[in-house]
Amino acid sequence: MLLVLSVEHRAHLGCLPRAGDAAVGELGRLALEQLRRGAAPRACESAARKLNISVDIIQHGVEGLVYLLTESSKLMISEADFQDSINVLGFSDELNKSLVQLYLDNRKEIRSILGELAPRLPSYHSLEWRLDVQLASRSLRQQIKPAVTMKLHLNENEDRTAQVLQTDPATLLHLIQQLEQALGEMKMNHCRRIVRNMK
Repeated sequence: MLLVLSVEHRAHLGCLPRAGDAAVGELGRLALEQLRRGAAPRACESAARKLNISVDIIQHGVEGLVYLLTESSKLMISEADFQDSINVLGFSDELNKSLVQLYLDNRKEIRSILGELAPRLPSYHSLEWRLDVQLASRSLRQQIKPAVTMKLHLNENEDRTAQVLQTDPATLLHLIQQLEQALGEMKMNHCRRIVRNMK
């Protein structure tokens, strides 16, 4: 699986050859620090003075590396696929080797950082439901108007919350069919490969 880079990200990574092979290690360190602790403009300014390069080149290089490393780590692409992904950038062999080594040395840590940053979503606990049918009203003597009321109990950060939902049976049936179709698609080989790569 190759990583497809946008024009903007290619432009940011295009700063790396201008920074020089020696600076790539420093830019990699800054990119990892940005992932761990967030943006650090002072660190970029300090690196720019130390390497005698403009701050813009440092910042663009760090942004490009952050994107390259995070997207590659999310997909857990292999060393060969990573190499193929950066070959299109036209860097020197030495620079490519440095980038591959940076990726291989840090991909597990980057995945763990990304896992910590992922939002904690509520999880299912239980469901109560009731079927109500309105048989008549003042204006209509004979009518059948069914409604399904559901109370969905969720676990959210060790707290219990509840959501009350109401719908008509036709909409509920359509929703069930869509969910069953999605579950059926999850059993396909293509989806299994994607899920396996996400873990």
